Amino acid sequence: MAEQKKSQLAVIFFTVFLYLVGFGVIIPLTPILGREFGATSLQVGLLMAVYSLMQFLFSPFWGRISDKVGRRPVLLGCLLGEGAAYLLFAAARNLEMLFLARALAGFFGASLSTASAAISDVTPPNERSKGMALIGAAFGLGFIVGPALGGLLTMVGQSMSAEPHYGTSFALICVAGLCLANFFFGLRFLKETLPAKATGAPADAGPTGRFARMLIYFRRPLVGSLLWVFFINSMAFSTMEATLVLLVGDRFAWGLREVSFGFAFIGVMSTINQGFIVRRLLPILGERKMLVIGLCCLSLSLAGIAFSNQVWILAIAMVVLSFGYSFTNPSTLGSISLLSAPEEQGAVLGTTQGLAALGRILGPAYGGFVYGAIHQEAPFLSAALLAGGALLIVGLVYSRLPESALHKTATAKA
Repeated sequence: MAEQKKSQLAVIFFTVFLYLVGFGVIIPLTPILGREFGATSLQVGLLMAVYSLMQFLFSPFWGRISDKVGRRPVLLGCLLGEGAAYLLFAAARNLEMLFLARALAGFFGASLSTASAAISDVTPPNERSKGMALIGAAFGLGFIVGPALGGLLTMVGQSMSAEPHYGTSFALICVAGLCLANFFFGLRFLKETLPAKATGAPADAGPTGRFARMLIYFRRPLVGSLLWVFFINSMAFSTMEATLVLLVGDRFAWGLREVSFGFAFIGVMSTINQGFIVRRLLPILGERKMLVIGLCCLSLSLAGIAFSNQVWILAIAMVVLSFGYSFTNPSTLGSISLLSAPEEQGAVLGTTQGLAALGRILGPAYGGFVYGAIHQEAPFLSAALLAGGALLIVGLVYSRLPESALHKTATAKA
């Protein structure tokens, strides 16, 4: 049984990884395409935000559906939808079509919360945070392969035709093909993880309104505090993410090639951290200390980006940022999962990811606005203050947070 669960974790990881390769291709392309189609800094931020708006609206929806019909059909169906969204993105020749394609991708991409629920289905409590780190590692790998692949495919497309936007369209069509290949991979290897007795559970039990359900979880001891932390971190990180491409373009004159490989560098660091370092440090430090260290790194690195007037300073700040992100997210998600009942994992984690999406709505819109209206440094300094606020919340509930990942021998010595 243990070997079967490990096998399922590997399949879930690979499915999410392939999905995030496509997502990684899009991240550096979106602001550049937006500016090519005449978008302002605010409009670039809104273009990044619309994806997350759809995730916010539909993450709990997909989570509840997966609690009722199972994780597998939701994940497979949304992979096909993602492919259609990338084809629309490839055909876009104006800003309105870019917004529509991003919205469609966000609707189907909201199913990532279902992948988190699938991991919770097959991991015991003492390994829950380590299991959630796999999602982070998949993000990291997606950010290695995706941006580099996007830059490479775009250059190949440009060598095939000098027609405007042909290179990016070629890259996006290839990503749509990757989604189709991922669908067939999942169809063959992805098994249902939801226990048979839980399948068909009443997904609509209790208040189903988004904010009513969210309010219920916010009122829960500890869970509510962790939801705030996850939301604030998401807003801080997305404020940086949406404006970083603008910053390196204006400050260092970076184009698509440099931006793509710059994001790949971030992915390398995130993968090393979440795939290896986090999984080894969690049994030693536990969720609580990892969370505090992560938030400190996050705040310091965001401030460092603001003052990076040379590329090597930016590189150091991004390395520290990768530690902050990698330490914070698995600890927060794992703790929320541990504090929630087994039969509501999909709904709770879906609501959590929905909150993260809300942060990714507000962050890019705010970041794009202050970048153009105030100063280049303003989004990053604001994000650093947000991360500091999350650290304060953790400090207030620190002694009551779960420590299930902490090794028993370490607990005995404490």
